[in-house]
Amino acid sequence: MNRTISVVAGALATALGFSTLAAEGPVPRGVPQLDHVFVIMMENHSFQQVLNNPNMPFINGLIAEKKVNLATNYFAVGHPSLTNYLEIVGGSNFGVRSDNSPDWHNTSCQTNLETGIPNADNAGGNNPYPIDTNNVCPIAGEGTDALTEAVDNWNEVNPPVFNFLANLDGVKSVPAAPNTVGKTIADQLVEAGLSWKTYQENLPLSGADLINTSNGTATNLTTFDPSQPLSATNLPPLTSNSIVAAYAVKHNPFAYFKSVQEGLRPDNSLRNMVGFEGPRGLYADLATGRVPSLAYIVPDQCDDQHGRGNGDAFCEYDQGIAAYNGNTDGTQVGLNPGLSEQADVTVHKIVSSIKNSPAWQQGRSAIVIVWDENDYSGLALSLPANTVFPTQNLNTVVLTVETNHTSPGAGIQSGTFYTSYSLLRSIEAGFGLPCLNHACDKGVNVMADLFR
Repeated sequence: MNRTISVVAGALATALGFSTLAAEGPVPRGVPQLDHVFVIMMENHSFQQVLNNPNMPFINGLIAEKKVNLATNYFAVGHPSLTNYLEIVGGSNFGVRSDNSPDWHNTSCQTNLETGIPNADNAGGNNPYPIDTNNVCPIAGEGTDALTEAVDNWNEVNPPVFNFLANLDGVKSVPAAPNTVGKTIADQLVEAGLSWKTYQENLPLSGADLINTSNGTATNLTTFDPSQPLSATNLPPLTSNSIVAAYAVKHNPFAYFKSVQEGLRPDNSLRNMVGFEGPRGLYADLATGRVPSLAYIVPDQCDDQHGRGNGDAFCEYDQGIAAYNGNTDGTQVGLNPGLSEQADVTVHKIVSSIKNSPAWQQGRSAIVIVWDENDYSGLALSLPANTVFPTQNLNTVVLTVETNHTSPGAGIQSGTFYTSYSLLRSIEAGFGLPCLNHACDKGVNVMADLFR
């Protein structure tokens, strides 16, 4: 495995890979009608870091035994996490290229769609245009989303070792769309008389409202003030440094939308967000078979392969490689075996619970397992324009699809070019919904081979 960074001088690759239609378009074709789709979201590891990972035997067993269909050419669009989650459920970054928390219930702020100014991080300190670094104004209305350059040399970079990151493959880019509509597949489902829930592990039982992080008990609203009486929301002599931020709102994209925050419809509100446990949680719903049309399942940051710096050995971040300041290089070198195993066991439990559910035995259903983005490995120096990044640094991730109407042993490996927009377009096709935002763009393929 290559442990060195490719160092090639040259200009940034900026070739456009997509035309921009945005808004809502026609209903896509190519996926049979679906009754239930279960999307399991995993985190921050590239295709090469998951495939054949010896500490992930369940997931790799599904692939090797042809129990699932595998996309071998599936790309996350950009970085960071929230951007990718928004693109999967809404076909756009909606002007958000950061992991910033929602500006909860703010009715007077201007959305990033309205201003046309991206909400970004600027990790390199050299942003090429004005950016917004505040909490994210509740997404609504219409406007212009943010450009996704072919190569990121300013926003999510990690100087000095990784100054250039590939969005997609380092050649394709996604231009800003001026007629982006601030809605997601959740809005589309309820408009069509269908249903959705997002199952967020370690979301507190009190619900999602105003919660940015939580360990399932304490949250970002919990205080640790010894001058105040002990209570359920004030916990001295504990300290906030001891909280593992297991649940993270950046992995709950629906929470960023005004329609959901304000609950403009009772079937499209913060009540659609529940944990894994409890009477309305994931495992209770699966046991009864009362599951929504779209089940968007997000393990916590210890279980989705993301990791936390203050967790146990199975939750610690990948240790990385000393030569890269503790970052990984897109290969399996420097991965935390415990974190990989924890993710694999979590997926095994979720998939087994789905298959044991009455919902899996009825109608037509699909399970999608997908990683949101790669590990942020990149290059020290730029490549010549229109040059594809080295394989280990592409923003390729694992995506598998299994249906309850596929013959055993029929698993295929598809090399068709797919992106996060393709996933949304395919789910919309299965539910008979119009394509949304960049899922309508020319060149965005329906995953007909994977969902057949």
